Amino acid sequence: MNKPLFSILFLWLSLIFLPKIFSQSTDFTIKDVKFESQGITLAGSILMPKNPFAAVVIIHGSDPVKREMEFAKRLVKEGIAVLTYDKRGVGESGGVYVGPSVGTNNIDTTNLNLLSHDANAAVNTFRTYLKDKKIPIGLVGFSQAGWIIPITASKNPQIEFMVLFSCPTITTLEQLRFQFYTNGNNNFWVNHTEADAREHTKNDPDRYQFVATDPKISLNTLSIPGLWLFGEKDIQIPVKMCIEQLNKFKVQGKPFEYTLFSALGHNTVFDSDTAPFDISIQWIKQKTLNIKKSKVSK
Repeated sequence: MNKPLFSILFLWLSLIFLPKIFSQSTDFTIKDVKFESQGITLAGSILMPKNPFAAVVIIHGSDPVKREMEFAKRLVKEGIAVLTYDKRGVGESGGVYVGPSVGTNNIDTTNLNLLSHDANAAVNTFRTYLKDKKIPIGLVGFSQAGWIIPITASKNPQIEFMVLFSCPTITTLEQLRFQFYTNGNNNFWVNHTEADAREHTKNDPDRYQFVATDPKISLNTLSIPGLWLFGEKDIQIPVKMCIEQLNKFKVQGKPFEYTLFSALGHNTVFDSDTAPFDISIQWIKQKTLNIKKSKVSK
């Protein structure tokens, strides 16, 4: 049996025997909220089920996106409270959006740190709306969030778990080298090898000069559970290199896990294949149950 398939089956088998205290529900409320971050006002929505077992703040990818309402509804129907907000400079949120679509660098260290401040403010705001103060809060994000989530979690002890869809564990400059090499070619992996991609990612000259963000620095400080979900055909991040780094963390005893989907690309959470989302939900149920048990025993 190949390893990616085995890891998926193992996760499913280890999770399906969870207590049946988590049930799907279409009964939830939506409340619009505003909160301050670094001198500007961000706007979002809180989706609250009747009896949430966990709470998450959704962290954006690189695009100029508003609050992720459809994804939030998928989560809340599983019993998870959600705060999702318009990205800085987008929708009803103040500030300035930074990104290639407007000719600016959105993976500059300054911008990533600014977005982590926004995520931190969202977590602190969300906690005030949760009646049960013992409900674990986590971060769920996509792509660029792979740099933002570790920075945020390393600074805010209220964050107790993280789920990262197609998120890098390498530096911003390494990711850029890989992305330039694949050049948006969906057939990239038909004509290139892993060794090929690794060589370019490690050694290609950089087209831009800026201070790189290395998520390993923040991840080294964390002891909270983390789950990464990767698509093997990803042409935005070099998945095998990211997994290699996670394996090093696992050897060090970090509670980091990952699942690799051989048929998927970068959009692991929005693909028609719901397996990544389903596995993430079961994982959150398991980890938050463990977190609650550890709090009771203290």
